[in-house]
Amino acid sequence: MQMCGWLLKVVRWENLNCVHMEAHGNRRSSPTYLVMLWMISVASLLITCRGSIQKQVLFPGFTAAQMDYIDNDGIFLLSNGSVFGFGFVTSNVSDNTFYILAVVHMATTTTVWSANPNSPVTHSDDFFFDKDGNAFLQSGGGSNVWAANISGKGTATSMQLLDSGNLVVLGKDASSPLWQSFSHPTDTLLSGQNFIEGMTLMSKSNTVQNMTYTLQIKSGNMMLYAGFETPQPYWSAQQDSRIIVNKNGDSIYSANLSSASWSFYDQSGSLLSQLVIAQENANATLSAVLGSDGLIAFYMLQGGNGKSKFSITVPADSCDMPAYCSPYTICSSGTGCQCPSALGSFANCNPGVTSACKSNEEFPLVQLDSGVGYVGTNFFPPAAKTNLTGCKSACTGNCSCVAVFFDQSSGNCFLFNQIGSLQHKGGNTTRFASFIKVSSRGKGGSDSGSGKHNTIIIVIILGTLAIIGVLIYIGFWIYKRKRHPPPSQDDAGSSEDDGFLQTISGAPVRFTYRELQDATSNFCNKLGQGGFGSVYLGTLPDGSRIAVKKLEGIGQGKKEFRSEVTIIGSIHHIHLVKLRGFCTEGPHRLLAYEYMANGSLDKWIFHSKEDDHLLDWDTRFNIALGTAKGLAYLHQDCDSKIVHCDIKPENVLLDDNFIAKVSDFGLAKLMTREQSHVFTTLRGTHGYLAPEWLTNYAISEKSDVYSYGMVLLEIIGGRKSYDPSEISEKAHFPSFAFKKLEEGDLQDIFDAKLKYNDKDGRVETAIKVALWCIQDDFYQRPSMSKVVQMLEGVCEVLQPPVSSQIGYRLYANAFKSSSEEGTSSGMSDYNSDALLSAVRLSGPR
Repeated sequence: MQMCGWLLKVVRWENLNCVHMEAHGNRRSSPTYLVMLWMISVASLLITCRGSIQKQVLFPGFTAAQMDYIDNDGIFLLSNGSVFGFGFVTSNVSDNTFYILAVVHMATTTTVWSANPNSPVTHSDDFFFDKDGNAFLQSGGGSNVWAANISGKGTATSMQLLDSGNLVVLGKDASSPLWQSFSHPTDTLLSGQNFIEGMTLMSKSNTVQNMTYTLQIKSGNMMLYAGFETPQPYWSAQQDSRIIVNKNGDSIYSANLSSASWSFYDQSGSLLSQLVIAQENANATLSAVLGSDGLIAFYMLQGGNGKSKFSITVPADSCDMPAYCSPYTICSSGTGCQCPSALGSFANCNPGVTSACKSNEEFPLVQLDSGVGYVGTNFFPPAAKTNLTGCKSACTGNCSCVAVFFDQSSGNCFLFNQIGSLQHKGGNTTRFASFIKVSSRGKGGSDSGSGKHNTIIIVIILGTLAIIGVLIYIGFWIYKRKRHPPPSQDDAGSSEDDGFLQTISGAPVRFTYRELQDATSNFCNKLGQGGFGSVYLGTLPDGSRIAVKKLEGIGQGKKEFRSEVTIIGSIHHIHLVKLRGFCTEGPHRLLAYEYMANGSLDKWIFHSKEDDHLLDWDTRFNIALGTAKGLAYLHQDCDSKIVHCDIKPENVLLDDNFIAKVSDFGLAKLMTREQSHVFTTLRGTHGYLAPEWLTNYAISEKSDVYSYGMVLLEIIGGRKSYDPSEISEKAHFPSFAFKKLEEGDLQDIFDAKLKYNDKDGRVETAIKVALWCIQDDFYQRPSMSKVVQMLEGVCEVLQPPVSSQIGYRLYANAFKSSSEEGTSSGMSDYNSDALLSAVRLSGPR
C-alpha cells in the first residue's frame, strides 16, 4: 500500500508539472501528450497494485501469492465486518520464510483454520480460484498442496469469508455452499460450527512425544483419542460428570459451540446435553482448540479485549491423558510426574521391553505402587473376567502384552500392548492391582553396589533352601521306597515323567481317569463329536468348567503322549484355547481344555433361521483379528513351529466376551498313520484345505493361511465357501468374491443380514486380506503376522491378483464325492512323516 501511495503522488506531480509546462508554452504540453501520459501512469499504478487490494468476494479467475499482499500481512480476503481474514500467514512448523493458507481472527491474529498446516509453502507459491471455480493451493513445482473438493457439486460462482469465520465456496444457489471450511476443521472449532459424526479434529504433532490427538464422534459418543499405534481413547462426552444432561438414552450425532457452552445433539437435532463454559456473550466468538498436549482449551476471541482463555479444559484433569507424562511414569494430580518405585532401577524409568514377540528373553511382571491405574481401563473392554492369577497368566502368555490391570472389585482383567503415562488419583486406592513387564537385563542406576550385595544374599538364601529341599526329597524318596514296592517298568516311566512335568512351570495337570469321570458325571453331557473323538462338559472341584476330549485310536505310548501333551500345554496365548490337563491311564487318553461358553464360531455366522442371534460387524472383525493373532503366534513365536492344518469355524471357539481362541492345535503327533488319511479324503474339512493338499507340494504354514482366508470370507459373508443351493455364480463364494471386488461391488460380498456401512474401511481391508490368503500359489499368500498387520491398518493392503479356478475345480470334485466312502488315492503319501518332519502339524477335530 505504501508503494501504491507513492505512485499516486507521482501521477499527481506529473500532472501538475504538465500544467506548469503548458503555461510556459512548452510543446510537450499538448492535449494528446497529456492524455497519453495520464493513461500510462494509471496503467502502471493498476499493474503494480492489483494484488494488494483486499477483497470481500473472490470471483473465478483470481490468483494470489504471499508476496502480492505483503503490505497486508498476506491477507487478501476479508469477511464483511473484517472480523476474519483469509490469506498467507507465517507457519509455526518452520521458520518465517514459509507460510500456510489460513483463516485468521484479525483482532487477535489467531489462526482458526488452515488448508496446509503440515505442508507450508513459499512466498511465491500461488492460491488459485480458477475460471472453472476450482480452489487450490499450488507449489512452485506445479503440484497441488491443497484443494477444495467441489467436483460434482455444481459450478462455483464466488468465494466469501463469513463473519463467523466460515470460508465458503458458493454456487448459483447462494443459500447452500458447495464447500465450506466448517465441514473440514483442523484443530479449532468456532461458535456456530457444527461438528458431526464423520469429522475429525486433529492437534498439531507433539514434537517431544511425536504424538497427535484426535476428536471424533463414533458409535453415538464424542471421544478424544491419543495417537498410539492403536489409538487409545481417554475422554468421552458421556463420561464427563460436568456435562449437564437434558435427555437420556440417545446417541450423540453432532456438537455445536455457542458463545457460552458446548451443546450435544442427536440425529433429529434434539438437545441431549451441554458443557457450560462461560457466561453468555453474543458479541464474542468462542473457540475450542485441541492443543498438541491433548487438552481441549476454550478461548474468547474479541475485538477490543483481545483473546482470553477459560480455566475449563477437556478433560478436566491433565492426568486423564495417556501421554501427559512419559510412558510408564505416574501422573499425580497437582504433583507432576514421577517414576514408579518398581522401575526405580531402570534408566529413565524405561522397563526395556521393546519387542517381546521377537526375543527369547523372558519378561517378568512387576507390581506397581498401590492405587496406580491407567485411563484406558475406562474405555477398553476387559480381556477376560477372572482372578488375579489368571489375569497375570493372560499377560505372561501373550507376548504382545506389556501391562495388565486387574480390577479387584469386579474381576475384570485389562491387557494393553502399549501404554502411556499411568495415573494416581486418590479415592479407592485398592481397586486395581497393576503390573508391567520388565526386561531382566535392562536395569541400571547408581545403586549397583547395593544391587550386587542383594544379589549375593539372594543367591545364598536360595542355595540354602535348595540344599534343604534336596535333602527332604531324598528322605521322602527313601521313606516311600520302604513303604511301597517298586512299580512296573511302565508305571516307573510314568512316575518319572510326572516328576519331570511337575518341575515345568505352566505344564498341564495330570488327572486320573476317575477324576475326569467324576468331573463329567460319567461323561453324560456331550458337547460335540470331532475327528479325534467326543467332547464332554465337566466341572472341576474348584468350580471351573472344562471341556474333556476323549481321544480314540491314539498310536503313541504313555511316554510319547505325555511328551507331546507337555509341548501343547506349555503354549499360552490369549487367542489359543488353554490345555488345563490330560489323562493317560491304561487305554484311556483324554485332554481337558478350558471351557468356551459361546461355543464354536460356525453356529454364530451360519444361520438358517431369521430369529438366530447375529454377530455384529465389530465383533466379527475382532474375532477375525484374534484368530489371526493366535495363528501368527503358532507359526512364528513358539519354540517349535506349529502348523494347525485344520482351520475352520468349528475350530475357532468363543469365550464369554466373544474373544476368539483357536483350538485343536498341535495334535498331529497324536495321530496314527490311518488317521492321517482323513486329510487326503477331505472328510470334515470341506472347503478349507489349500490346493497343495491335493497336489505334490509339501504342507507348510501357508496352508493355514489359505484355510484362514476361507474362514475370513465366511465371517464377512455369513455363508459357507461352497453352497450348491446358490445360483451357479454364487455357489463358489471365493470366485464370486474375486469378481465383485474387481467390479467394486463390496456390498454383495458382505453378509446381507447385517447393515452395510460403506464408510467402514475395515470391510474392504478384510475382503482384500481374505483374497490374498486364498491365492492358489502359496508364495503369494502373506504370512499370518503380515495378515495381522494388514487387519490392524499398520501396512497397506494392495489389490489382490485374480485367483485361478483350480480351487473351484478341486473343491467342486471334493464335494461331489464327499458322500462316497473313498479309498486311499495315493496322495496319502504326501502327508508322510518326511513332509511333516519340518513342522509340528495338528489334525482335524
